[in-house]
Amino acid sequence: MIEMIRLLMVKKINWSEMRSLPPEKMAQARCALEDVRLGKPLGAALREHSWNDAPLHKSALVAAYQQLVGSGEWEPDEALLAVIRLKPVRTLSGVTTVTVLTKPYPCPGTCIFCPDDVRMPKSYLPDEPGAMRALEHNFDPYTQVRSRLEALSAVGHPTDKIELLILGGTFSAYRRDYQAWFVQQCFEAMNEDAHPAANLEHSEHPKEIPADSVASAAESLTDAHTLNESALHRNVGLVVETRPDEITPDELAWFRTLGVTKVQMGVQSLDDRILELNQRGHSVAEAHRAVALLRAAGFKIVLHWMPNLLGATVESDRADFPRLWEGLCPDEIKIYPTQLLENAPLYEIWKRGEYRPYTTDELVHLIADVKPSIPRYCRVNRIIRDIPSTHVVEGNKRTSLRQDVQVEMARRGTHCDCIRCREVRAGIVKPAALRLDDLVYHPDGAEEHFLSFVTPEDQVTGFLRLSLPDADSPPAETGTTSSITGLPDLDGAAIIREVHVYGQSLAVGSEQSGAAQHSGLGTRLLVEADAIARANRYRRMAVIAAVGTRQYYLERGFERGERYLVKSLG
Repeated sequence: MIEMIRLLMVKKINWSEMRSLPPEKMAQARCALEDVRLGKPLGAALREHSWNDAPLHKSALVAAYQQLVGSGEWEPDEALLAVIRLKPVRTLSGVTTVTVLTKPYPCPGTCIFCPDDVRMPKSYLPDEPGAMRALEHNFDPYTQVRSRLEALSAVGHPTDKIELLILGGTFSAYRRDYQAWFVQQCFEAMNEDAHPAANLEHSEHPKEIPADSVASAAESLTDAHTLNESALHRNVGLVVETRPDEITPDELAWFRTLGVTKVQMGVQSLDDRILELNQRGHSVAEAHRAVALLRAAGFKIVLHWMPNLLGATVESDRADFPRLWEGLCPDEIKIYPTQLLENAPLYEIWKRGEYRPYTTDELVHLIADVKPSIPRYCRVNRIIRDIPSTHVVEGNKRTSLRQDVQVEMARRGTHCDCIRCREVRAGIVKPAALRLDDLVYHPDGAEEHFLSFVTPEDQVTGFLRLSLPDADSPPAETGTTSSITGLPDLDGAAIIREVHVYGQSLAVGSEQSGAAQHSGLGTRLLVEADAIARANRYRRMAVIAAVGTRQYYLERGFERGERYLVKSLG
């Protein structure tokens, strides 16, 4: 613990030194920035205008840019900002992601592969990148969000469209008053007009969960939601992670009260024998039921799949992977190969000689075998956890597994058609050249339409997920609505589960020539979704709008329902 605190302090000091901007350093940064604007290569400009015998950091140029634009001396220049922005890939998917962790809390699961560190939520280690930031802020949701917004802004990333990713094990296991307080504090941080680092330690906000009812906490959250609809940092997506056996109609309604739009779940395997051996605590049937409920309620669905669990072989994993597309059909997946960690129960099983981790070559070849089969409607978010290799006792220790798989697939002459591999990213978009595709598939309980605009090179510029619930789906247990979710907003409705336009995340109101985000693609996708729903005799359309996107949909004919935005298709 002492060593971890020391590492956090060293990291904080180094970051503070790099970010400090005395007048002399700012003057150097302005000179370097002017050189870049006149055409000098960025690296050469940073080296020429050094500070303390070291090249300037990009963040100094971003600070100089923001100062010059803020004072009115320069006009905003998105092309220049794109050159000096640090790690532009972070926001190339169209939104800026802010990750926060909930406090350590008991998990209902007893999975043998999960590490258990008393300082952290179940399954997380204190030196994973996101976890380190949470530990540094003592899991305070407000300061986690504020510090991340400040850090992203300092390196040139827009922070007006935020996907909030709440990690920390099984979110559903936490008390609901804590959940509401945690989310409300995240929204309070996004609702601030500014976020200077100097104010983080002095912000006036509750440090503990309020000692009142869940209803009262939810009321405070509703107020924060309302403010966020027009805030500078609007929430365009709220993600939580939970377990399949925690998903019920009541939980779905609560998620919508919180503003959740996307749910991550670990299914890990589609083999009941493997699930039982690893003490997962749920069955394949429960995973199917949970995914069907989430889809019926309009949520985006992210599933985790784990090769190399106890009892699995490379051959059985290769046979297991295709089962993800037999009824479940997740929108996104994370492939998390099992990692042998000393503080997980699996370690003792390995010591007895009853478990063998795959080698790196076995993993690379396995993933290269299955990746080409991933449907075009799915996005592969990750291929390995961010766990530092020093924790891995035996087996693969490479964190660059995605790149290794890409190299192997290139050698074989195969390719992957998942969304991530086809995103337009920073390319120039010519709307007239785009093709509209309608990919229809049939998961449990629905007919799905994946509408996408693609370039002649087959790059995705934008997409919409439209769900048409099956007419023969079982009714809700309450009997108050035909939807299996029991949510009245969804009665007789087709559901828009996601609208996403790709390209570098741009500030609200800003434009960039040829950028997909400002080509009207979202509106065109909505019009096409309406036509499909009408053709299938749906009388209403519902959309699972994130808080910060409500105004976008209200301007396009939707009205406020109880938990969704809805409109008539008559």
